[in-house]
Amino acid sequence: MNLTLYLLTVLIWGTTWVAIAFQLGEVPVTVSIFYRFALAALTLLLVLALCRRLHRLAWRDHLLCALQGLCVFCLNFYCFYTATGHISSGLNAVVFSMAVLFNALNGVLFFRQPITRRLLAAGALGGLGMLCLFWPDIHRDGFNPGVLLGLGLALLGTYGFSLGNMLSLRHQRRGLDLLSTNAYAMGYGALAMLLIVLASGQPLVLDSSPRYLGALFYLAIIGSVVGFGAYFALVGRIGPGPAAYTTLLFPLVALGLSTLFEGYRWTAPAFAGLGLILAGNLVMFWRPRRRLAPATGTTG
Repeated sequence: MNLTLYLLTVLIWGTTWVAIAFQLGEVPVTVSIFYRFALAALTLLLVLALCRRLHRLAWRDHLLCALQGLCVFCLNFYCFYTATGHISSGLNAVVFSMAVLFNALNGVLFFRQPITRRLLAAGALGGLGMLCLFWPDIHRDGFNPGVLLGLGLALLGTYGFSLGNMLSLRHQRRGLDLLSTNAYAMGYGALAMLLIVLASGQPLVLDSSPRYLGALFYLAIIGSVVGFGAYFALVGRIGPGPAAYTTLLFPLVALGLSTLFEGYRWTAPAFAGLGLILAGNLVMFWRPRRRLAPATGTTG
């Protein structure tokens, strides 16, 4: 089950970049984010209500769902999309890979979970691999005030994502229904994003083309309802540190698709980065089989 959730998260989030690219155009990015999570929340709430699986929450749990929505489904996306105006998508991906470290540290801070040597080794391999993989982008960016602003926004978005992980783990440890808390959190996140849109004076326009609407439905249903559902279930089952290692793997899926459809060319540093990330994945999850001790005794 854990492997299924892990692969599902990686494959879904590795393909959402295509849908995001299809949405770029006349609709402001923040408006598209609002549409995405509003549709995801409404769909999930309706399905759960029809199936009589929508659980009621105490007011305190609603407040924490609102905080989760603000961190994951608003702040996280708003910071990263804004950061792309100052830094490359490759550097964004490298910064987001720090979710492994943030989740490990927050696991200690909020749940007293130990940071294992295995997690540290895997995180170091994965982080180095991401640097190699996206080194041309990073080298091209250089360092200037705009890049530093972009890095700060990306770090803030990553930490918001990590805090949302902690809140989801809290919900699950209290026995709250995962899908119900996700639905409420997405709804609250969409409302927070709507406030940002209205405060910035951006128009609530909608692109009615099949390309945009298809991308919107894919991001809302597959990328959000299914993707975040699988990921947060993984957080509850294996812990936030190991689950966050998916943030190192789904860029590989995106680059694989880019190789097939956009002519991305792999360089020696990119291959080295791929090897390091996969090695980190092996360190994180490989468990050697224990050999059974030979039977001892006397006969006769």
